Amino acid sequence: MRTLPNTYLGSMALIAAFCMLVGSCESKRSVETERQARDEAADTATPSGTTNTADSIELVEEGLKPTGAKPVWADEITGPMQAVIDKLSSYNAKPIPQLTAQQARQNPTPTTAVLDLMKENNIAMPPSRVDTVGKKIPVAGGQIHARVYTPKTGKASYPVIVYYHGGGWVIADLDTYDASARGLAEQTDAVVISVAYRQAPENKFPTAHNDSFAAYKWALQNAASLKGDPKKVAVVGESAGGNLAAAVSMMARDQKVQMPVHQVLVYPIAGYATNTESYQKYAAAKPLDKPMMEWFFQQYLRTPADGKNPWINLVGANLKGLPPTTIINAQLDPLQTEGQQLADRLEAAGVEVDHKVYDGVTHEFFGMTTVLREAKAAQKQAVTGLKDAFGL
Repeated sequence: MRTLPNTYLGSMALIAAFCMLVGSCESKRSVETERQARDEAADTATPSGTTNTADSIELVEEGLKPTGAKPVWADEITGPMQAVIDKLSSYNAKPIPQLTAQQARQNPTPTTAVLDLMKENNIAMPPSRVDTVGKKIPVAGGQIHARVYTPKTGKASYPVIVYYHGGGWVIADLDTYDASARGLAEQTDAVVISVAYRQAPENKFPTAHNDSFAAYKWALQNAASLKGDPKKVAVVGESAGGNLAAAVSMMARDQKVQMPVHQVLVYPIAGYATNTESYQKYAAAKPLDKPMMEWFFQQYLRTPADGKNPWINLVGANLKGLPPTTIINAQLDPLQTEGQQLADRLEAAGVEVDHKVYDGVTHEFFGMTTVLREAKAAQKQAVTGLKDAFGL
């Protein structure tokens, strides 16, 4: 495996997530309609966020101080990372496993915590270097929304990244993960298509997976109209989105569709087992813990048998013929072990892998480049792999 230099380049933008409707009797159609309307409104919102210098991130980190003692599960957590977790804990939100999916979607997120820390510490959000526009993608049974990020560098053609956000296939949205999609577009100088796949429990497995593959095929077919190069298309995903990105690569291989030139899997859900070493060590970690992951599986999977499906259980899947892969993991994360297992199995299958675990940080750190140097380094690692694959 390659080991990348620990440099701190990156970009960040965070747009506050809009609230979703709450109601246990809400229909599938109303949930999707509400989400699409919210996403469309955000597509034209004033964007923000771009590169911070190494010096500025050091000054920011000096100002971010934890407000309490270190959590029992996080002796090695960095000060700035703990400041984010402390801020998230300060909202006293009800644990997600005690909520309905509709209620869970209203909970404050790590993005909320970062935005509030930035406001409290007078951390400015520099202007964006991308334009955004909303698109509709046809899928089986309807259509889904996507947000397209196009660099303002004025080129005639760009490589393309199809990006899948996290949230356990249940919560979160394009706004929650805007920072990651925007940062990748800016640093890679690529068109990023961020996909709002349909979520559970309104839409059970394999809906999100099928939507994700439909979006990938749509990107291949429509790249040119988006100033994208259809021969240079990669997939990237975080958490549940990392699982979706890997599954898309497997579907492309199996259905003889053009393969992604690269895949970046950021702390991907790579297995169904919740008894691995990191699940045991970080069972109570935040913002993702073991009960939350079990709740996600219950919401998305039709039956426990779905957990054995290769699209869910990546570590038990046939991984031969997949594209070169970058895997990024956080140390303080229940998903750390399966990320290592996936890297090992990909290498055993003959796939080129670049895997790194970032110490002292938790799940969801990747998009936090305005406050975490580890996020800058991780985005730099992802961008390096993508640029290599794009021939840049």
